[in-house]
Amino acid sequence: MLTIENLTAGYGAVPVLAGVTLAVEGGLTGIVGPNGAGKSTLLKAMVGLMPATGQVWYGGQPLERQRERLAWVPQRSQVDWTFPATVWDVVMTGRIRPRSWLRPLTVVDRRRAIAALERLGMAEYRDRPIGRLSGGQQQRVFLARALARESEILLLDEPLVGVDRPTEEVMWSVLRELAAAGKTLLMVHHDVGMARNVFDRVLLLNRRVVAWGEPEQVLTAANLQEAYGQALAAA
Repeated sequence: MLTIENLTAGYGAVPVLAGVTLAVEGGLTGIVGPNGAGKSTLLKAMVGLMPATGQVWYGGQPLERQRERLAWVPQRSQVDWTFPATVWDVVMTGRIRPRSWLRPLTVVDRRRAIAALERLGMAEYRDRPIGRLSGGQQQRVFLARALARESEILLLDEPLVGVDRPTEEVMWSVLRELAAAGKTLLMVHHDVGMARNVFDRVLLLNRRVVAWGEPEQVLTAANLQEAYGQALAAA
């Protein structure tokens, strides 16, 4: 079980996110809320990419001591696509473990990377620079990196923004397979209407937890009004 206890995060005196507490046990969790609600901040705070207080536990131990169990898929806008790396370079970084980053990569590492690329339909692009890929292909590569890592927890920050329909279908298929296999996935998503149908559970945020649970219990008119305002609640 992944447990978040009183997580507060942000820069300066006013936190972007305040007092988030919840427990997630496997499956596909969607994180929704208005712009500036702290959705991306929550994921960044969980992986230590921004100042935060509170605790994040996995299996009764602090998550920060178990980074090898965690995979991170950032927003495309946060990646430097001019960096001189190939598809293969990016996916192979998923095989590097925090506690053994000097360990030489093995035949098994290469097999895991190839399998991940094949699963996302990107094996034929392995030698192509990442900057020469389409937006959808770039997102497939970063999900392939997460697969190659073979982690138990995947944090995905709007992985479907700007992707083409075939890529969206492929990525949803992979994400559902991972959830069915017992992985824990937390995914920031902007489409509230779709969230009703695709997630096992939904976290509705607006700087704090507005509601958390099964989609039909969370995405009610009253909760949406509290999080977004009258316009969305009535839509």
